Amino acid sequence: MTTADLIIIGSGPGGYRAAEYAARNGLQVVIIEQGEVGGTCLNVGCIPTKTLCHEADVVRTVRAVCPQIENGSNPFPVNYTRVQERLSTVVGQLRSGVEQLLAMPGITLVKGTARFEDTRTVAVGTEHYSAPHIIIATGAGPKILPVKQLDASKVMTSTELLHIDHVPKQLVIVGAGVIGMEFASIFCSFGSRVTVIEFLKECLPSLDSDVAKRLRKSLEKRGVEFLMQTAVKAVTENGVTFERKGKEEILDADAVLIATGRQPNMERLQLERAGIAFDRSGITVDEHLQTSVKGIYAIGDVNGRQMLAHAATMQGLHVVNRILGMSDSIRLDIMPAAIFTYPEAASVGLSEDTCKEQSISYKCHKAFHRANGKALAMDETEGMLKLLTDPSGLIIGCHAFGAHSADLIQEVSVLMCKHTTIGELRDMVHIHPTLSEVLQAAAES
Repeated sequence: MTTADLIIIGSGPGGYRAAEYAARNGLQVVIIEQGEVGGTCLNVGCIPTKTLCHEADVVRTVRAVCPQIENGSNPFPVNYTRVQERLSTVVGQLRSGVEQLLAMPGITLVKGTARFEDTRTVAVGTEHYSAPHIIIATGAGPKILPVKQLDASKVMTSTELLHIDHVPKQLVIVGAGVIGMEFASIFCSFGSRVTVIEFLKECLPSLDSDVAKRLRKSLEKRGVEFLMQTAVKAVTENGVTFERKGKEEILDADAVLIATGRQPNMERLQLERAGIAFDRSGITVDEHLQTSVKGIYAIGDVNGRQMLAHAATMQGLHVVNRILGMSDSIRLDIMPAAIFTYPEAASVGLSEDTCKEQSISYKCHKAFHRANGKALAMDETEGMLKLLTDPSGLIIGCHAFGAHSADLIQEVSVLMCKHTTIGELRDMVHIHPTLSEVLQAAAES
């Protein structure tokens, strides 16, 4: 039996950052990982997709400034082998960094699948580890579409699409959430004919519906086809069978991405042995991320609250502070999020839709990229920002799409954490010319 102060199951952004922070504060940490260190985000999630986003940006830029390279049936000769090589290099470099971090004094990295033996003991194979505190940070995996016929030769998850060795001619994406929209944007730039099938009325349900609609229209202008309020019935060698407005149709496809959400990784943990409560959405936790068992915590995707890498990181730091008896000012209720399509979209706090649904009094302040000097200089005039305030002027939310939306939303997130009013924002100096002036323009509207 190996004893420690803290056991962490999973080495994603939440797990490895918590391990580092705990070790630097004097705790002996055992961190268990069944796959590659770094978790989903580093290996098959945000880092690889953002690498592809960059490559897609390069392709779009070259096309814009060198139209003479277009060649009829072969519009742009993307060297996808080079794209994959760079993706592997980026992931490998960052993974090496995490491995070095987990080799620091105070941290013991154990490779294998963890399972609970009781409330204080975790087993990996025949080895047992015990600690008074345990953090579960096992992340989430792709949710498989509940359809009887799925042709394995065509159907793939985001993990498999990341490692595809060519650009599909006809890519069908089932699901218009974050994953589906990002891949639609990426492969549209690479030259795929992309069709997105979504059961709901609008894409990106977590985003303000007005902003989501504008983003979808922007992607449609780039050639992405959207079939909204459409149900997939089967994927066979003949293509994707779907039902729309009561009629069944078949769409040809040589690759089909299933992007219908993610589900927490819990099945191998044997949570029942420790009496840890959970349901289909994830492990049940309180406001401090503690499970139904004292001393056991769940952070990141596995608790189903906020499936974001930075959310997992900050949740992990908060938990370690609790273990150490230290206070912090981490605002887990103010969680910015971004969608790295082209153009970008991002959000923080309440949306107009939520305010209307919950009868929350608010005022909406809008500004557009087309009136911003930097956006004009960048040829990035398609974009809008919506800033929401309560009757006292306090900023309660912001949703945006357009160039550098993620950076704009990050500023709003900071302002919300500091309880800033619209009047105070209006009086803050913003550099000219920058896209941040869009935010100032919204405050002045």
